[in-house]
Amino acid sequence: MKRFYNISDLHFENDFLIIKVDGIAYRIRISEISDKLDKAADHVKNDFIISPSGYGIHWRQLDEDLSINGLIQSAKKSDAA
Repeated sequence: MKRFYNISDLHFENDFLIIKVDGIAYRIRISEISDKLDKAADHVKNDFIISPSGYGIHWRQLDEDLSINGLIQSAKKSDAA
C-alpha cells in the first residue's frame, strides 16, 4: 500500500469530506471516519495540517489524526455499498 501522496485539495461539503489524492477525488461521509470531526464546527474542521509527505492529516484543535490510506479505504468501502 502506498504511503506517500500528493494532496491537492481537501474541503468539506455538508456531511462529507472531499479530498483529492494523486489526482483522484474521494467523497467520504464524515460520520464514518471520525466522531470528533462529525461534531466539530466548520472553523475547527478547516483548521488542519497535511503532512509534508502527504501520509496523513492532523486537526490541531481536535487532536485528531487520519491517514490517507485509511481515508481511501473508507471511500472505497462507501462506493462498494
